Amino acid sequence: MAEVFPSNLCVGTSSWSTTDWYEVFYPPGIQSGEFITHYAKHFDTVEIDSTFYRLPTKEMVDGWNKRTPDRFIFAAKVPQIVTHEKYLVDCEPEMTNFLKTMARLGDKLGPLVFQFSYLPKKKDEHEYKTGDDFRQRLKKFLPTLPTSDFRFTVEVRNSHWLREELLDLLRTHNVALTVACYYTMPALDQLMKEMDVVTSDFSYIRFLGNRKQMDSLIDKLMKEGEKDKQWNELVVDRTKEMEWWISAIRELIARNIDVYVYFNNHYAGFAPGSIALFRELWQKD
Repeated sequence: MAEVFPSNLCVGTSSWSTTDWYEVFYPPGIQSGEFITHYAKHFDTVEIDSTFYRLPTKEMVDGWNKRTPDRFIFAAKVPQIVTHEKYLVDCEPEMTNFLKTMARLGDKLGPLVFQFSYLPKKKDEHEYKTGDDFRQRLKKFLPTLPTSDFRFTVEVRNSHWLREELLDLLRTHNVALTVACYYTMPALDQLMKEMDVVTSDFSYIRFLGNRKQMDSLIDKLMKEGEKDKQWNELVVDRTKEMEWWISAIRELIARNIDVYVYFNNHYAGFAPGSIALFRELWQKD
């Protein structure tokens, strides 16, 4: 990808273990343990989704390291016990263990993502509108992070929480704001007209889409016999939307910061296909 993208732009998928990618991305007969090696021949980075559900073992991390070339970058989601179950309180042991394990990747370790869930208005109207409690938790937690040794980024899924108080807090601790292409959040170009979304020496972007809508569409297509696998082809045309995002991403690139971009299967139906479209549009622009 070096011949297409500038050196400070890394583009990859969220996870690499989807077996639906057989024959459309992974060659027939390849073993699951070889997935990441094949993946790394095509993309220079990947976001690890599995770390959200459980702490990886040392052996797993060493395997990822061994099976990928130099300069490959692993981003990873912080375990949900930190972000969801303990919600940033009394979670230092879990966070320390996670960082110690992931540090085995050395220079291949990229940003670590704190993904927080969407808070419905009916659950807590005040918090839904302000994010006050979230910011207070974050304010106490961020100083405990070894930001000189690791890169961290924070993703929220409530647009009301995207206010200067949050950005200033992240900026104070050199933590990036994750900008998600997600149905509850504004697009990057819109955000950049309203605020400076750069809060660290890098930016982090996730193309997520609408999980419920995509699951429903895929289920419909499979029932109608138009698909035999869930995630093996693009089923939604994101061209126009992606053109808007690319224009905004170019502005970030021009600021000479590292920019990490990851595509989920739920964005358009096939994450590698979304990267192919992104690549094509980048070359045209």
